[in-house]
Amino acid sequence: MSGALNVGEADTTVAELAVQSGIRRVHILGWRDLADVEAGGSETHAARVAESWAASGLEVTMRTSLAVGHPADQLRDGYRVVRRSGRHTVFPSSIIDEMSGRLGPCDALMEIWNGVPYFSPVWSRRPKVTFIHHVHRNMWRLALRPGMASFGNALEHWIAPPFYRSTRILTPSAATRDEVIEYLGLPAANIRVVSPGVDELFVPDGPKSPSPNVLAVGRLVPHKHFDELIKMMPKVRQRVPHARLTIVGDGYCREELERLIDRLDARDFVEIRGRVDDAELVRAYRQAWVLTSASIAEGWGMTITEAAACGTPAVVTRVGGHSDACTEGETGLLADSIDELIDGIAQVLTDEELRTSLSKGALKRASACTWDMTAAVIFRELAAAANPALSAY
Repeated sequence: MSGALNVGEADTTVAELAVQSGIRRVHILGWRDLADVEAGGSETHAARVAESWAASGLEVTMRTSLAVGHPADQLRDGYRVVRRSGRHTVFPSSIIDEMSGRLGPCDALMEIWNGVPYFSPVWSRRPKVTFIHHVHRNMWRLALRPGMASFGNALEHWIAPPFYRSTRILTPSAATRDEVIEYLGLPAANIRVVSPGVDELFVPDGPKSPSPNVLAVGRLVPHKHFDELIKMMPKVRQRVPHARLTIVGDGYCREELERLIDRLDARDFVEIRGRVDDAELVRAYRQAWVLTSASIAEGWGMTITEAAACGTPAVVTRVGGHSDACTEGETGLLADSIDELIDGIAQVLTDEELRTSLSKGALKRASACTWDMTAAVIFRELAAAANPALSAY
């Protein structure tokens, strides 16, 4: 199994692979559902893959935790979503549901390992793949109390990996693949990179905002470092006086970030819009002059490729995932510090020739990313787990 990206590899359709592998019914185990108020890139990824598989004729069931205001059992975009249990109890309850057959017949399984695994190799003998979007590493201490953070780190780093040494592991970027090999100690031969797609609704249309607009999109959680973006804007404005920062997203850090804006007296040039619908998100990408992120860890910079598809380049931190989604000097700029992030943003905002060049490169890169391609390559891995003769590696 190689670690190359997925572009151009879906030479056999999902429907054909389903017949060849005998897989008709697939279950997906995820932590949260796309309907969850804190849903992010991982949830978008799972939803788009499930939708594509369902459109190819597969019976897909996704098992997640409860989402407030949404039914426990729902058909959406052609696949079934089962939401039961809380954020922590979803793991044992999902395992019980699978082992008892409560979710119905299943031919193959995709587990999404989001920090806490479902240990599917222990209890399931069905063909399976495990998707790891990113390794949590230092993120545990940012989100949990010291004791729980230590347990989470031990679970991810030491306890779980030995159970997955014979499992096909998928990651969205080469950077995450390297971390899975180095930090989790899993065999390189079992790890495959499958880059995410970009929804067709993200296309360039209409003018940019009249004044320089910096956009940041994502869940408002500690490791995304939206506080650093807010604190850097006065320095950006020293070089680009009319620059503004727009933040799209929601999360438990929002109140803290709003207080920070007030402390810095930055209401005139920093706005948090919260979670918006698709139309408003597309409009925000199109109007922005540049997308930015100060995140310390990403499996893949999904907002980078969404912005790129709308003709907006990126200036982001040089971390795993960002460096795969953003090609330095072609679709955006990478920064090793907040000072470099400020320099890069100011450079793109003030240099029209550079901004135009990066925009063209971003559009070209994003055009190669489709969810149907992503879903097909993931299913090829699942089919190969069922029938090794179908493996291309």
